[in-house]
Amino acid sequence: MAFKFFAVLALVAAASAGVLPVQPVYHAPAPAVAYAHAPVAVAHAQPVLAKATDEYDPHPQYKYAYDVQDAISGDSKSQVEERDGDVVHGEYSLIDADGFKRIVQYTSDPVNGFNAVVNRVPLEHVKTVVKTVAPVAVPVAAAPIPVAYHQHH
Repeated sequence: MAFKFFAVLALVAAASAGVLPVQPVYHAPAPAVAYAHAPVAVAHAQPVLAKATDEYDPHPQYKYAYDVQDAISGDSKSQVEERDGDVVHGEYSLIDADGFKRIVQYTSDPVNGFNAVVNRVPLEHVKTVVKTVAPVAVPVAAAPIPVAYHQHH
């Protein structure tokens, strides 16, 4: 196995050093076949150039918020964020699987960087789903008959 590994490495080294000629394989496009004797017009696709956007806002500002309260699934989450230049303030909350509401308040600015304060608040109205299972009726069978086993020597 070591010999195979060495042989493969030697071939790779020889190809990298230029000892073995390695030429890329190019596939030529299929030739166009024209069955008419009249001149054939061929349309070439022009490259699509995207215009570079020169729009730059040196002092971006925005405010947004969302709130989801789904009584069917119990999904509850919200977020509020505000940006003024390089300073961002926001808060989001969600209900964790363990019945606590997680509230995260965050700020970000060039001086202090990103900072977040996380609070967890227990919910009083946590829904506990308890699945009850009805007992299964098992037919009463005759008592097993004891069987004597004998060892033969």
